[in-house]
Order: sequence, then C-alpha cells, then structure tokens
Amino acid sequence: MLPFAKPYPPEQKHGFWGIPTSTIDWCEENYVVSPYVAEALNTVTNAGFIALATYAIVMCVRHKLEKRFILTACGFLLVGIGSWLFHMTLQYEYQLLDELPMLYATCIPFWSAFSEFKDKRGSFMVGTYLFITVGVLTCVYLWFQDPTIHQVVYAFLNVGIILRSVVLSRKFVTDPKSSRELNTIMILGVTTFLFGYLLWNLDVHFCDFVRSTRRDWGMPYGFILEGHGWWHLLTGLGVYFYLVYIEALRCWLTGKDKFYTLKWTYSLLPVLHLTDPKGLEEFNRNTKKNV
Repeated sequence: MLPFAKPYPPEQKHGFWGIPTSTIDWCEENYVVSPYVAEALNTVTNAGFIALATYAIVMCVRHKLEKRFILTACGFLLVGIGSWLFHMTLQYEYQLLDELPMLYATCIPFWSAFSEFKDKRGSFMVGTYLFITVGVLTCVYLWFQDPTIHQVVYAFLNVGIILRSVVLSRKFVTDPKSSRELNTIMILGVTTFLFGYLLWNLDVHFCDFVRSTRRDWGMPYGFILEGHGWWHLLTGLGVYFYLVYIEALRCWLTGKDKFYTLKWTYSLLPVLHLTDPKGLEEFNRNTKKNV
C-alpha cells in the first residue's frame, strides 16, 4: 500500500442501480468507490468527452460553421452522456445509449466525406445507402447482442472517413501551410485515439494483473490504472481533433478557407476562427444566387 492510500473495499455484485444487465462489464471493480456509481472512474472520465463536445458546439455556432458539424458535435455529446449513464448504472438500456449514438454520430461525417462533389441526388443516395446499412446492422446487433458487431462497424466507419478525408486533403488543399496544419491535426487525432485504444485493450487483456496492482497501491493511486477511463479521455480528445480537421477541410472544398484561420486555444486545442464575417456572408449570398 502506498503512503496515505485508502484500501479498496470488496467489489459489490450490485448497488443502487441493481444487478447489472449490460452485456459488458469492464475491468474497473463495481461499486468500490460509491454505492451510487457502478464504475466511478469510467463514469467521471466522460466529463472530458462531454466538455470537449460542448466546446466544439459553441465554437461551431460562434464561428458560423455548417450545421453538419454542429450535429456531429451534438451526436458525440450524446455519446458522452450515454457513456456516463452506462458506466454509472451498468444497465443494458444505457449501454445502447452509449454504443448506438457512436455509430449514428459517425454517420454524419461519413456521409459528408463521401458526398463531396456529388449533386443533390448523389448526396441523397449516399445518405440513403448509409441509413439502410447502419439500420440493418443495428437490428443485427440488437438481435445477437454481440459487442464485436458494434466495434467492427464503428471501426469501419472511422477508417472510411479518415481514408477519404486524406484523399480529399491531398487533392484539394493546395496551400503548404494549411496542408501542414491539417496533417498535424490528423496525426494528433489518430495517434491520440489509437493510444487510448491501446490502453483500453491492455485493461481488457491484463485485467487480473491490473486489478491486483490497483489493490496493492490503494486509492486514489490505483485510479491511474483505469485503462478504460483513459480511453474516454483520449477518445474525446481524438474525436475533437478530427472534428476540427473535417471543418477545415470542408472550408477548403467549398472555397471558404479564405474567411477562416486555424488557431490554438492555450496551445492545446485547435479552433477554426471566422476572421471575415462580412466576406463569408457575401460569399454565401452569391453561392445561393448561383445555385
């Protein structure tokens, strides 16, 4: 036991929310921190996800970005809230509120990336095929209740978005400085996401060792070894980076890049700033006239 540490109490089979009904129970021991929260660290780490999603929404509205980005950020805010409820209760209905919005929110940037330069009919067809595919896969997942189905579909959507975005960026972003900025954000986003995924898998595959080490260290030192909690924090950051990436890329693809500048908040978070509101308004008016 480390200095000033508090011993972990025995894990409880159930607490305030009753016996867990979720199909997944993570490596964090249940109801050892509070009888009202099943997985305390896995719960509170979603605050980072929620905060980043909220910040993204505020920045999208403030800098007059397209509604597709506001909807995407709102979707990931819902994921953070759903994940909070899931880990707090370990109830199946909240597990679905965590997992299914991950797919649906990711569908928006997937549609956006694959409908670029298509006419209205082509864009509609991309959305229709995506809606049908994800709808069928949702039914399959609900029938079999196998988390692997959800994880594979989510990974497929993200890989598709990244590959398509890289192709569009290399083809249409002609300014070297902007290209470097986009590459930096993409690398940070993907690296952060994959590092979180690594910690999550270490948590899963070495759970017995991690649990015994946490108990040897005591609370709060053992909290550092909550790999799934780190997954929440790093995933939230990775998603935020990628959201800014597709915002900046979309500006280039629509010719609005000259009205925006990429800035860093406290040298940590990239934000796309609207620097010429009047120019953007005039551009939008002219674009609507020519449609």
